Amino acid sequence: MADFDLAIIGGGINGAGIARDAAGRGLKVVLVEQNDLASGTSSASSKLIHGGLRYLEHGSLRLVHAALNEREVLLRMAPHLIRPLRFVLPLDAATGRSPFVVRFGLLVYDLIGRRQILPGTRALDLVTDQTGRPLKRRFHHGYEYSDCFADDARLVVINAVDAGERGASIRTRTRCMRAERGDVWRLILNARGARDVVTARVLVNAAGAWAETVAETVLRQAPPRRLRLDQGSHIVVPRLYDHDRAYILQVRDGRVVFAIPFQDDFTLIGTTDRSFVGDPAAAAPAEEEIDYLCSVINEYFRAGIVAADVLWAFAGVRALYDDGLKMPQDIDRDYTLSLDKSFGVAPLLTVYGGKLTTFRRLAEDVLARLGPFFPPSRPWTAGSALPGGDFAYDGAPALVARTQQQWPFLAAGHARRLVAAYGTRVENVLAGVARPEDLGPRFGADLTGAEVRYLMSKEWAQTADDLLWRRSKLGLRFSGAERATLESFMAQ
Repeated sequence: MADFDLAIIGGGINGAGIARDAAGRGLKVVLVEQNDLASGTSSASSKLIHGGLRYLEHGSLRLVHAALNEREVLLRMAPHLIRPLRFVLPLDAATGRSPFVVRFGLLVYDLIGRRQILPGTRALDLVTDQTGRPLKRRFHHGYEYSDCFADDARLVVINAVDAGERGASIRTRTRCMRAERGDVWRLILNARGARDVVTARVLVNAAGAWAETVAETVLRQAPPRRLRLDQGSHIVVPRLYDHDRAYILQVRDGRVVFAIPFQDDFTLIGTTDRSFVGDPAAAAPAEEEIDYLCSVINEYFRAGIVAADVLWAFAGVRALYDDGLKMPQDIDRDYTLSLDKSFGVAPLLTVYGGKLTTFRRLAEDVLARLGPFFPPSRPWTAGSALPGGDFAYDGAPALVARTQQQWPFLAAGHARRLVAAYGTRVENVLAGVARPEDLGPRFGADLTGAEVRYLMSKEWAQTADDLLWRRSKLGLRFSGAERATLESFMAQ
């Protein structure tokens, strides 16, 4: 008998989502991730839960429809990690898109998405509306529509937390050295020099941009080349404007660039799109990508930026499924599942592509494809809440107030950040804290020993990067000396 029903290679959003769904159906699950959770593309996205307005231009109606229908499902699942966001689209005839085409696209966007929470599109007079003030005077008209913003890395971590609480074994910093295929899978694992062997009835390759590398080096297969790797780069600069809405900026080359309020004091700008070759772990923004994003901002905003204004730049590699039948510009962002169920050997399912918005639906589809190999079960995640998300989508202010009432020594900004990260599980983070001294050491910004201990004991954080860039974005506010103090504390 195998140790596990299902083994998953890859601790990104797809792997964590599959582990959660499978564990919730009563399956014995092991997830293996060679680094930290969300250490790849899943922490380097545009951080949007959206339908993909620009995908309509490419005729990807099915993808847009499916993604739009997920927005409010995910918002209800994780109201602490996902929030509604209004996007301002200034009209610019120089991009080649007529106002009629833009309005028609937004009408379709509203019609095909199931909206009960998110408001629809409205026209804007940018001369009088506050959203026009940061823009150059040549922009007179625009539209405002809805999507959602997400804490992408924490969404991965919290899916893994829920999977673990439902019985899954989450093994971070564990490399699968080899997977031997027989009537069951035999996985040879290495966790910092310690060797282990586990067996599983079914294996899922959810390694994202590394999926073909895993197939060749771990599974010892020669898969057909189906992945096209694209790099998307982002920059973070000091806050460009004072209101809480984002901008979607049309570019003359046919792309769009987002400018999004980020972590209270910053603006997140992205993304670029260029082919990538090499190890996805080595992806980094090129100088020309940073200059490109700055130039788009300078086309629209009165306050210009240059590369020297960039506080943080990051890049992620998107794994797109390429069947060889489409032109590069027509390859969409949807996912494809490939099931190898050869007679007499254990099944293998490979995940190609995918995006943050559709991870839950992808997990359901994976379990549906694997249904014949497991006891009957039903989809369950659509109406569920992720850990900490058991409150109303608009209930964060009340939860912040309750948190401050229970711990009156917390500053308002500190309470808001804790609620945005942990939701109702703030009570777990601050368990045993009755006085300010009980919070423990203060490392920088508002990070305290109590929170660090929680992240290390409950969310697999082992290094300062795990904590400052994936469990939070406090790295934007930490000095080198503060980081060194934190590393020393975590090592002890």
